[in-house]
Amino acid sequence: MSPNRVLLTGAVAGIGAAVLLPSERPGLGWALTALLVFALLRKVRPAWAVLCVALFGVGAFVASEWLFALCAIAGCAAASLAIVGGRTAHGLVLGAGAVTVAAVRAAPWLARGVKESGAPRMARSVLVTVGLLLLFAPLLASADAAFAELLGSAVPEESGQSVVVFLAIGLGTVGACYLLASPVDLDGQSDVRRTVARRDWVLPVGALVALFGVFVAVQIRTLFAGDEHVITTADLTYADHARGGFWQLLAVTVLTLGVIAVVARLARLDSPTDRRWLRVLLGALILLTLVIVASALTRMWLYQQAYGFTVLRVLVSACELWLGAVYVLVLAAGVRLRGDWLARAVVGTGFAALVALAALNPDRFIAERNIDRWYETGKVDVRYLAKLSDDAVPALAALPPALRGCALEFRRVQADDWRSWNLGRQRARAALADVRLAECAR
Repeated sequence: MSPNRVLLTGAVAGIGAAVLLPSERPGLGWALTALLVFALLRKVRPAWAVLCVALFGVGAFVASEWLFALCAIAGCAAASLAIVGGRTAHGLVLGAGAVTVAAVRAAPWLARGVKESGAPRMARSVLVTVGLLLLFAPLLASADAAFAELLGSAVPEESGQSVVVFLAIGLGTVGACYLLASPVDLDGQSDVRRTVARRDWVLPVGALVALFGVFVAVQIRTLFAGDEHVITTADLTYADHARGGFWQLLAVTVLTLGVIAVVARLARLDSPTDRRWLRVLLGALILLTLVIVASALTRMWLYQQAYGFTVLRVLVSACELWLGAVYVLVLAAGVRLRGDWLARAVVGTGFAALVALAALNPDRFIAERNIDRWYETGKVDVRYLAKLSDDAVPALAALPPALRGCALEFRRVQADDWRSWNLGRQRARAALADVRLAECAR
């Protein structure tokens, strides 16, 4: 790709992003910008590109800003992987931020290319002039109110943000072009050798399997007994049963994954007996851990039913579900003792889990579950529900008038243009238009 074409591609991507991206809220423009950049680059890895567009597309359907922030971060990582790829865990970690690093490294590469291509001197002067103005004008505007007002009268109100978006997306696209023109191998050659003999790892792993087995056997009644266990056990509350055990079981889940990774990577496989022991012990450890994952999820579900659903509780439950899926993938890789695809599958399922969480629409789900709980128990935290995003408005509008007035008293949903169009906010506006808010009875 010639330097002039790289400059043109970066400029088109930057201008397109400045036009498409919404100024403040998640919206349709994020997915459109991702599609534009991938269309300009063309040579991308389709699986990562699809995940990237899906993650940014969350902004068009879900109004929750905390969820979109997570999806946007993951979307940037997926976009970078769509350019450089990656097979190993090391390569995927580096690949997730490769475009950002390349955007800086591409500047001298592009400058040399422009110079060697014999670009007109006037073009270089224009580029330098534009760069200096973009650097110093915002600094001077922030230093003096009168100058800022003068600059604001000559420049559109959102031009500063548009310039930032133009530079960020434009430079990012140039960095992507640099990586496509000069591919890098981020995976490298693994220098970690399998040096741990069977006699050194069988005992600790076997002891861990025995420990987990005893825990599951002793707790088999309490793990899944649910309400009955809490009701029939003296001095045991739902909070003690769920909160007191969930975080410990979550820690066990994460730490065990690390143990499995180390053993699978370092254990020697010199004979069929070595491979058989590895399959049996790690397989047993994974299966027992899956039981513990199910136990943790059961405890959190009971806790939420008893005390209400919150964003944090739903989010950690989703993380535990994803960890369970990771264990299933590790088990599948262990059957044949081949896991060259495992790192990509783990990262890909992580991105897919975010998309699935968005499809669940957490804030609306939380509002609906807490309203169902109110019908059953008469207990509801209206103040917490009022803090949820606009996704929850249709559910809150179904509350009785007094509670509805408290939950939606200060709710205002601004209109969207085509760039910031969002299905969640559209439904919220429609719900508010169809109900009459009573005065909140405090």
